[in-house]
Amino acid sequence: MSQTKKSLRGIVHASATNWASELGGDDPVFDLIDREVERQTTGLQLIASENFTSPAVMLATGSVLTNKYSEGYPGKRYYGGNAVVDDIEAIAIDRVKQLFGAEHANVQPHSGASANMAVYLALLNPGDTVLGLSLDHGGHLTHGSPVNASGILYNFVSYKVSGGEERIDMNEVRDLALKHRPKMIVAGTTSYTRRLEPEPFKKIADEVGALLMFDIAHLAGLVAGGAHPNPVPHADVVTFTTHKTLRGPRGGCILCKAEHAQKIDKGIFPGTQGGPLENAIAAKAIAFGEALTPMFREYAHQIVKNASALAGALARQGFRLVSGGTDTHMMVVDLTPFDADLTGKEAQLVLDEAGITLNKNTIPNDPRSPFVTSGVRIGTPSVTTQGMKEAEMEQIAELIATALRNRTDAAAIADVRARVAALCTRFPVYATA
Repeated sequence: MSQTKKSLRGIVHASATNWASELGGDDPVFDLIDREVERQTTGLQLIASENFTSPAVMLATGSVLTNKYSEGYPGKRYYGGNAVVDDIEAIAIDRVKQLFGAEHANVQPHSGASANMAVYLALLNPGDTVLGLSLDHGGHLTHGSPVNASGILYNFVSYKVSGGEERIDMNEVRDLALKHRPKMIVAGTTSYTRRLEPEPFKKIADEVGALLMFDIAHLAGLVAGGAHPNPVPHADVVTFTTHKTLRGPRGGCILCKAEHAQKIDKGIFPGTQGGPLENAIAAKAIAFGEALTPMFREYAHQIVKNASALAGALARQGFRLVSGGTDTHMMVVDLTPFDADLTGKEAQLVLDEAGITLNKNTIPNDPRSPFVTSGVRIGTPSVTTQGMKEAEMEQIAELIATALRNRTDAAAIADVRARVAALCTRFPVYATA
């Protein structure tokens, strides 16, 4: 290994103070980065949309590629000096196509939201009817929320989970599709914990002559690792983020049938974005390569095992799991049976003090506002990356319950915080040497 590579890898693991002195950085900012390193590595990170990237992914994200302007696509750039960047982006495209079995890939989206909006721009006209899962039943802002551009520009009709089982009722989806004849059906969620089988959505889309877009932002790593059905063979377009279960840098990606390739590429550039973030694309390439390994497959299946174990342990502590459990990497927990007065907002704040990070979340037909909520959402990607398994999930459930039962007792919260830190010490995120 060259001295340059050694020094760069050293920077990844060095303290923020050292970064500031060696690189002439902004001391207050690097001090805050140091604090964030401590927060992430001494607490339990249970936000379902977060993960710990590898040092290699972080190294690429912070590389000199951030200096390069590369409007356009490999071989068709608007600036000079892109020979190296073209090769890097080509590797990212080839790897992600192999990973998911896709005919075409665009690795330039800055986020999942920008990927979704680019697809709509590419394949729809303003005012077209689209069918998507309601935000308050587990969908995403870009699946037609009236406060989002998707809901403003397009005529979204929402399907919801059933009142009893709290699962998507494909008969209802079909009825709505037959009634409204959408141009596109969007499948995908942000807080729906059950398997999303692609075949029923495809059957309905074909019946009404609709395009099918599958948003696997949360599920991409599970799909890549064989722990969830792959929608790519069935959908016209598949979008996802690279930073959740896929364990890559923050960003997005679009996969599609070859027949849509030209429109999709134009939807990203020049339709909705300018220059791509080639440092992020390099990091995506590395993450896709990591996801192609047998080790990642084991990881993806362990995420699901851990989520199932944690859901069961929480149920034994008196919490109610929306839909009765989980088939994926996350669970939505109804706090009402545990404590009718406890809101998701308060639970999030209390658990933050205890070193346990998660997010408040609405439950289906929640009587409380989205800013308060009656539930929380919990995910297992990050703790699984640390190496925790089913036994630790039982301990995590007990820590959560103890903190919430004693939420007005500062000493009890401090004790939970110490126990959390001790657990994290056994499962370090990054090597310090």
